[in-house]
Amino acid sequence: MPAYVISDVTIRDREAFETYRTRAAASIAAHGGRYLARGGEVEALEGNWKPGPLIVVEFPDMDSARRWYRSAEYAAALEVRDTALSRNLILVDGIRL
Repeated sequence: MPAYVISDVTIRDREAFETYRTRAAASIAAHGGRYLARGGEVEALEGNWKPGPLIVVEFPDMDSARRWYRSAEYAAALEVRDTALSRNLILVDGIRL
């Protein structure tokens, strides 16, 4: 069953963000993930949530997503994360209907 990593991002430093983004993308691909949304326009339809750019990544399953998050490849991206951005990050188990 697929799993989704969803990130609500606030960019702090554009140059560091590009470094983070490049490293994160390579690590995601190496762990079987693929982007479904990557910073496009966000329109709030209900409620008070005012998210920044949203990133949605699909992994084959929860274990694959967890392995990616704990991987050495992703650790290279995390080296610049705090300079590059702040965020809320969640992992969601998907359901196929």
